Parts: sequence; structure tokens; C-alpha cells
Amino acid sequence: GAFNNNSRWFSSYPPHEVVGMPSLSPTMETGTIAAWNLGEGDSFNAGDSICTVETDKATVDFEAQDEGVVAKIIVQAGGGEIPCGTPILVTVEDEADVPSFKDFVVEAAAPAAAPVEEAAPTPAPTPVAAAPTPAAAPAAAAPTGERVLASPRAHTLAKEKGYGEISALRIVGTGPGGRIIAQDVLEYDPSTAPAPVVAETTTAAAATPAAAAPAAAAASTPLPEPVQGPGYTDYSLPTSAMELASRLHTSKQNVPHYYLSIDLSLDSLMELRSSLNSTMKLDENDGGISVNDLLMKAAAAAMKTVPAANASWMENFIRVYDSVDINVVVGNGSSLYAPVIRDAGRRGLKALSDDVAAATAVVEGEEGSDPTTVPGFGDVGTFTMVNLGMFGVKSAAPIIREPQACALALGVIENRIVPNDDAESEEIYKESVMMTATLSCDHRVVDGAVGAQWLSAFKNHVENPVTLLL
Repeated sequence: GAFNNNSRWFSSYPPHEVVGMPSLSPTMETGTIAAWNLGEGDSFNAGDSICTVETDKATVDFEAQDEGVVAKIIVQAGGGEIPCGTPILVTVEDEADVPSFKDFVVEAAAPAAAPVEEAAPTPAPTPVAAAPTPAAAPAAAAPTGERVLASPRAHTLAKEKGYGEISALRIVGTGPGGRIIAQDVLEYDPSTAPAPVVAETTTAAAATPAAAAPAAAAASTPLPEPVQGPGYTDYSLPTSAMELASRLHTSKQNVPHYYLSIDLSLDSLMELRSSLNSTMKLDENDGGISVNDLLMKAAAAAMKTVPAANASWMENFIRVYDSVDINVVVGNGSSLYAPVIRDAGRRGLKALSDDVAAATAVVEGEEGSDPTTVPGFGDVGTFTMVNLGMFGVKSAAPIIREPQACALALGVIENRIVPNDDAESEEIYKESVMMTATLSCDHRVVDGAVGAQWLSAFKNHVENPVTLLL
């Protein structure tokens, strides 16, 4: 775990930090101190274990992010469950300051704010989902002169190096929640510091509606230029990519994944696609219905056959959804994007195809594309589908996005030699257009039998695609 501190200096005490109970996992809300590994007056370095914390899922060491001295232990070991953010100890930089905190009590300090790494609870998928705070994203440097979150050692180093007050520097903290640690000050180079942020005037701020769309603004704001370092380059990520990464990180930790794969024959599906596109009047910019559109429709149809897969784990019950809302992963790298295609089971193929095309246009940055006009921008659906065939990948095991219970990965479309099922043919083998599909399942919601039933239904719709038109 990271040593997550909240800097709260009180005028009657020497420079210090009140440390709150950390959030050592994305779902942790409370913890119990099993043992203190250091006592009052003991010094520590970065990486040292301060105490051992028990959560409902594991026992984890609470490690220091910086060096310092334990000045006061506020909560004793074995004292019961403590909400995240509740003050548990005080640290200082100078051992000589420890006696000043002999009578320090929790009532004398404002409660430490909840650690910022704690992920926001993932909402139910049908409404527009709230975007969680990316846990690993470094916070932007505070405007000059504002109070910043930094360790006592970082403050001292800044003065020793002649930089003055740390709040006057353009330092981006790499500690938990953007906290500035000693190593950040040691690596600080004034010549490469980020440019100051120009604050808007009070009048301008007052004129801005409070309900402005932050997601749309973030999506349309150009990313900063890459930052060169000694032997490396740092590339900034858009907000949408960080949100998706945060969700996937949390899901991989919480969801008991298992995987099922099946081979699909696409011969009939390809014929249907060709027939449908030939009957539609398509302009030069309309590619018509794609194979991916048909596979998405087949997935939605399989949900109708096996509705238990279109569900979510809700801790003490399972929620089954009426509408099949599919997150379709498009783009790659920093432009990874997973728009939700609403009600895929009851809508026509052309309507689904148009939604996917609109989302793809946004990711590819086509002129005139506005994320706020795309249905499902930033939402979480009930199922996720990702196609890696364009990269030549035969199969993949996707990570499930909470609170969904399943995710489907599609591999490359290729010609394979397979046994000939035509009884009237003299040929033993034939060439067929094939694909491998892999379904990731949350075993709490979808057990092996249900997962196998869903894949069987999906295969039936893909290999008998006329059922998609019913």
C-alpha cells in the first residue's frame, strides 16, 4: 500500500502531517489496525511498513511513501474498524519535534480527508455511469501561491535547494493523490517545469454555468506535448482512457474471471452481409453493415436466449437487465474508447451500425465530430465486446468491466480447412471462413453451464444469421 498522508499543519505545532486511514484497495471503506510496526519516536524511510491493516478481504502493510518520524499514534492496534480517512497517526521530519505531540489528540485536528486513491463506487449500468477518479493519474501542479499537498521533507528540501516555498514551484507530485514527496523535489528542474496555469477571473468564473460538461471539455482539449526525460518519454493520456484504465484495474481485482472459447463459421454471416449491403442505397462515406455489427446483434440475440448473462453482481443479489446495452471497444492506445450501444436486442442492424460508425468517427478525430453528440459517450452498459481481429490476434481473454458479468473478445477472421459437413460432397475437407470467440465471465453471476449456454446460443445465431432478422 502507499503511504497516503493529508498535510494539515496547525499553528500551535511544528511542521507535521496528520495521516488518515488509507484506502489500500479500490473497494476498501474501513480497516482495522492489526499491529503497529513502528512506535512513537521511530524513524522510517520510503517503503518501510508503518503498520499492518486488516480489511474485509486481506491483510496489507501500510508503507511509507517518504522518510520521516512517527510523532503520535492516535489509534491503537486492535481498536476496531476505522473508516478510511480517519486520523490514525502524526508524522514529523525532525525527531526533536516528537515531544511537542505528546498531548496531541484527535479532537485537536480536523478529520483527515478520505484518501483520494479510493475509487468511486461503480454505479448500476443502466443510468449514465459516474466516471471514477483515475487512481494512478498524477495531479496537476497547483497554481502559484496556492496551498499544496506535500511532505515535511519535501518542504525542507525545497528551502535547502533555494527554491523557496514549495507552493511557488511548478512541481507535479507523484505521491498518492498528487502529493509532492522528497524525490519530486530532488528531480525538480526549473527549466523543464510546466507552464503556470492562468486562472480565470472571478467574474469569468461566475459567468460559467456550474453544470458545464466536463467530459466533453476534456475530450476536446488537446493533450500536452510529450515530456522528454533521461532515457524515457512521458505521454499524457486523455480522460476517457484513464477512466477506462481505472475501471479495468478495479474489475480485475474484484471479479473472479473464467474464460470459455468457441470456433465460429462465418460463411453464412458473410453472405447475409453482402446481400443486405447490396440492397441498401449507400453513399460513398457509408460502409454499410459490417461483420462486427452482425456479431454485436448476435450477442444481443444470445442475451435474449440466455438472459442470466445480461446481469450484474450486487453483493447480496443479482440484477438481470431487460435491455442489452453493449459497450463496443474502438480505437487503440491513448484513443481507446468504449461507447455503449443502447438496446441492441430490439433495434435494427442499420441503427446499430450508424451508432458504431458515429463513435468510431469521434475516436478517429474526423472533422466535425463532437463526443457530446454520440449516444452513450462515457456510459457503462450491461455487456462489452472487443474485436482484435484487425491486429491478427486469434483469441484473447478480455477483462470484465464492473458491474457487467461478461465480456466477449473476437479474433481474426481467417480461412481454415475444416471437416466437410456436406453429406453429398465427395470431399472430406472444405475451406471455411472462421473466427474464434472468447467469453470472459464473472463466476459469481454466470457459472460454467450458463456461460456455455450463452456461447452455444451465440454460435447458433452467427452460423444461422437469418435469425437476427426476426
